Amino acid sequence: MRGVVIHAPKDLRVESIAEAAPGPGEVRVRIEAGGICGSDLHYFNHGGFGTVRIKEPMVLGHEIAGTVEEVGAEVQGLRPGTRVAVNPSRPCGRCRYCREGMRNECLDMRFMGSAMRFPHVQGGFRQSLTVLAEQAVPIAEGMSMAEAAMAEPLAVCLHGARRAGSLMGKRVLVTGCGPIGALSVLVARAAGAAEIVATDVAAFPLSVAARLGANRTVNVADERDGLAPYTADKGTFDVLFEASGQESALRGALDAVRPGGVVVQLGLGGDIAVPMNVLVTKELDMRGTFRFDTEFALAVELMGSGKLDVRPLLTASVPFGEAAEAFRLALDRTQSMKVQMTFA
Repeated sequence: MRGVVIHAPKDLRVESIAEAAPGPGEVRVRIEAGGICGSDLHYFNHGGFGTVRIKEPMVLGHEIAGTVEEVGAEVQGLRPGTRVAVNPSRPCGRCRYCREGMRNECLDMRFMGSAMRFPHVQGGFRQSLTVLAEQAVPIAEGMSMAEAAMAEPLAVCLHGARRAGSLMGKRVLVTGCGPIGALSVLVARAAGAAEIVATDVAAFPLSVAARLGANRTVNVADERDGLAPYTADKGTFDVLFEASGQESALRGALDAVRPGGVVVQLGLGGDIAVPMNVLVTKELDMRGTFRFDTEFALAVELMGSGKLDVRPLLTASVPFGEAAEAFRLALDRTQSMKVQMTFA
C-alpha cells in the first residue's frame, strides 16, 4: 500500500509502506479520510516542534476514519464492513496515570504520527492501518467519513471544555480560530455559554467561528483594541480558551477575563512568558489541557446524534496522491480551515 511519509522539513513523499495483518484483538481498517492537523504542519514546515524532531521517516496523520476490512482473533463487536473513526491514542493501561484514570498522561503512550518517542509512532495517512479493536469506534450510519475524521480534534476541545468546568450561562472568550479554536466555539455554544467572543488575525477563520456560534468576532490585526470594551471593571469573561499558542494573544486576553475566571490553554506554540502579576491579583485559575481520553467516543456520539455539526469546518478534500498540494492548501488561512485527504 501507499502512505504519506515525512522525511525532513518540506520533504513529503507518497511512497510504498508495509501492510500489517491484524493479530489477536486487532483490526485492519481501510482508511478513507484523514485530516491535516497543526502538528502535521509543524513536521512539514520545521521537522517538528520544540525538542520533538523527526529522526527517521514517519507516516503522518492522526485524524482518520475508514472501514474495517479484516478482524483478528478474539475481536468482538466489529466485523468487516463496520465504519469507524480511529482513536490515535494507545495508552499502556499499566502505568500509574492509566491506573488513576488519566490515560491521556500515560507514561508509555503510543500516539499515531508522533516523533515524541524513538522509534517514532507511525501515523494513519495510509491506505490501510492495523490498530487495537478498541481504537476503532463505530460511527452512525448517516455520518460521513469526513465528519468521522473530525472526532480527534473535537475530542481535544471536549476535554478542554471539561477542564474549564461548567459553561452554562458563562461569558466565553476564544483566542485563535484555527480548527481547535473554532471547535471550542462549537462546544461552548452546545454547553450553554451565554455569550461567546472569538478573536483571530484573519478574516476567514473568524467567519467560520461566527457560523459555529460566536456572538461576536474580533479581527485583532485590524482592531488592535477590539477587546478594550471587555476590560472595564477588571474584565468581563468567565472563561478564556486560548487556542493560538501565542504569547501576545494570551497577554491581550487576560485583561478581559474577570477576577476568579478560568483560563484554559489549548494552543501550544512553545514556552511563553505569563504575566504572573495579573494571574495573582485577579485570582485567575490557569489550567492546562492535553489531548483527550473518553472524549473521543463522546465526540463520535455527539456528531452521530446531530448534536454537534462540524461540517462548516470542512473546507477541502484532496486525494492523498496530491499530499503536497493538500499541505500547501492547509497552510493558507485565507481559504482553509480543515483540509482532509481521501485514501480511496
